[in-house]
Amino acid sequence: MSKISEKVSALARPVVEEEGCKLWDVEYVREAGSWYLRIFIDKEGGVGIDDCERISRRLDPMLDEADPIPDSYVFEVGSAGAERELKRPSDFEQFMGSEVELKTYKPVDGKKAFVGKLSAYNDGDVEITVGDKPMSFAKADVAMVKLHVSI
Repeated sequence: MSKISEKVSALARPVVEEEGCKLWDVEYVREAGSWYLRIFIDKEGGVGIDDCERISRRLDPMLDEADPIPDSYVFEVGSAGAERELKRPSDFEQFMGSEVELKTYKPVDGKKAFVGKLSAYNDGDVEITVGDKPMSFAKADVAMVKLHVSI
């Protein structure tokens, strides 16, 4: 996590929790020539637009006052989403047994994307069960793991 993300997380967490939500992630990224500060929230039963609006209205003046970002940026508050990326060990623990999509940097058996049940996580190494076949992936080979919603 970048220093800006860490500063914003520390500032946002109490506000997000006071509003009955959980801070899922903070992202500070450059896209299409503009900087974006995104705060992703979660709560039991799902996040609504009202949750995002309340938190955004409370955090916006606090961010202006604390001024953790020297450049101009677009500020967004949104839901972590049904297909959220799993990043921290606690994320993997929380969603153990859930269906995930795992992407690799290099092809494995001719593929770079796998969908299966999250069956193990150990210090970045991930195991998923595809059908009835367990597949293990080393931390260095895993580009991304996110929840997968089948339709």
